[in-house]
Amino acid sequence: PFVFAPWGAWRSDLKNFLKQHGLWVLFAVAVIAVALAVMSLFSTTSSPLMNLAGIVTSPFRAAYTAVANWFNEKQDYFADVQALQEENQALKNQIASMEEDLRQAKSDSEENQRFRKLMNLREKKRDLGDLEPAHILEHSSTNWTSSLTLNQGTEHDVEINDCVITEEGYLVGVVSAVGLNWCTVLTLIDTDTSLGAQVFRTEDIGLAEGDFSLMGQGLLKLSHLPAGTELLGGDLVVTSGLGGYYPSGLVIGSVKEVRLDDSGATQYAVLEPSARFDELVEVFVVKSFEIVS
Repeated sequence: PFVFAPWGAWRSDLKNFLKQHGLWVLFAVAVIAVALAVMSLFSTTSSPLMNLAGIVTSPFRAAYTAVANWFNEKQDYFADVQALQEENQALKNQIASMEEDLRQAKSDSEENQRFRKLMNLREKKRDLGDLEPAHILEHSSTNWTSSLTLNQGTEHDVEINDCVITEEGYLVGVVSAVGLNWCTVLTLIDTDTSLGAQVFRTEDIGLAEGDFSLMGQGLLKLSHLPAGTELLGGDLVVTSGLGGYYPSGLVIGSVKEVRLDDSGATQYAVLEPSARFDELVEVFVVKSFEIVS
């Protein structure tokens, strides 16, 4: 038969049990309490397994969200950069087009200005009957020659010995060779160039000609002057028109200095041409002219 132990003995046994296993009992109670609290929390939202899965995957979801946001930001950045690059290229194309229009307008303006000068030149030089505009294709300058190649020839009635002038009316040289659509012009400083000249101030007549020793300096000489001629630096020299080979009054250049020849008995003038040969782009060929007395 079942017999209850006396209270004192039972209490003594409980005391010994707690004394031996008290810490484990306390730990178990704490674990159970925490588990109950957690389960109570889980039970208010969702199942324990779902909540546990949520807790485990939460850091991964946060990392994914951060990576996704970073990727979207970078994608938006590159899209903005590409849009800016396309806009920049469009602006560059627009600027290039505007610059091209500006260059064309400048070219048209310069061409109109040349035509106006040509009209004024024709008004001032009524003895110049027919002027043919020509572009310079080549500048040639060596120790032996100074010449220009133009883009007009026999198809525009250009002939050998035609004079060539600038838009200001300065004499450039004389046509020495002609092709169908080209011609060669010997400039004033070429050693094969010679033509009648006149000092505008004194009206003295001489011969303007290229000189080997002066050609390298871009100069020519005025020789065969009358005895007693008194020239001054800066005196203007023009074509004389004598003999009817060339028009009269075309500006050749100005006196730079007066020298004596090797004999010391005759003087000649060193001339600086008014035309700047190296800077020329367009010139005019005098195909016909009237002799003015």
